[in-house]
Amino acid sequence: MAQRWKQAPARSNWGEFGPDDQRGRMNLVTPAKVLQGIAEVREGRTFCLSLPLDVPGGNTMNPRRQPPQRFAVLRDGKSAGQQGFCWPYASEDADLTDVVNDDVVLMSLQYSTQWDSLAHMGSLFDADGDGVAEAVFYNGFRAGQEIRAGAPDTQAPLPFARYPGPQADALGIEHLAAHGVQGRAVMIDLEHHLGRSRQAVGYDTLMRILEDDGVEVEAGDMVCIHTGFADTLLAMNRQPDVARLHETGTGLDGWDDKLLNWIVDVRLACLLADNPAVELVVPKLTLPTAGGSRLRQPRLPLHEHCLFKNGIHLGELWYLTELAGWLRANRRSRFLLTAPPLRLPGAVGSPATPVATV
Repeated sequence: MAQRWKQAPARSNWGEFGPDDQRGRMNLVTPAKVLQGIAEVREGRTFCLSLPLDVPGGNTMNPRRQPPQRFAVLRDGKSAGQQGFCWPYASEDADLTDVVNDDVVLMSLQYSTQWDSLAHMGSLFDADGDGVAEAVFYNGFRAGQEIRAGAPDTQAPLPFARYPGPQADALGIEHLAAHGVQGRAVMIDLEHHLGRSRQAVGYDTLMRILEDDGVEVEAGDMVCIHTGFADTLLAMNRQPDVARLHETGTGLDGWDDKLLNWIVDVRLACLLADNPAVELVVPKLTLPTAGGSRLRQPRLPLHEHCLFKNGIHLGELWYLTELAGWLRANRRSRFLLTAPPLRLPGAVGSPATPVATV
């Protein structure tokens, strides 16, 4: 297809893998990178990098995201047995011995350990060059066209919305799933150096930590950021103390231009963290005006830089503490990462159960 934009955002790489690309920098996870990841397996030990999918618990951390609700599957329009479980096939045929459990779940796809697809966040940007900003996503895919409203479901139970949700005909999470998401990953252990106090980590601090730990990030590596946030959250046993969490753990400084440039220049494949946003969410900056006009800005500049401008998938609320401790004790920073999202067409995010193998 012909490219769908007349002008691309500043510091973006639209078209890097072709005007129709929907995988972004995950294209750098080639068969050679998979083999590099496999070469890091020496012990055969695995680490689960997912929180239980009912963590955080409740919706105080993010009122827009609902925890899982599980129900029994209906059979022939009826509950599967009086108690909704252990349904015997003997009710159909007295000679059969099978007893079955079957359930269904309703949850926000980005409630717990998650992937952000490239359709998760776009920006108001004048891609047409006509002076009017429109809602647009990576590689110029448009809201209302490729990313559109899905069909309504009047039967959806509350508190899930019954009005149409997003339908990503482009950039949906299924493209990441089909790619496989397996290759070499690198751990950056911010918690070891900075503790669990709230601070935004910029380029200079990050480079010092990489140098102190002898960590090298190469093209196609999947980069994990350990802050200890998910470990603190898990210890709260599904009763998150939001005030305490607000002061817990570090995050990348999305307003640091040198850091944003490094993320692109080092050609990492994706950014993954154990905190809720990878970046530390801070109040809106006061930017200088040009000719008296108000300058618009993102609330989440690293999200805009990665998802919208450069096709870099983000992973959030991964559980990295146990793995980070093992890697440090064994003087290692690299491992094989296997982390496919759900192959759910049109979804803008997905739960994940990543596995690290060392």
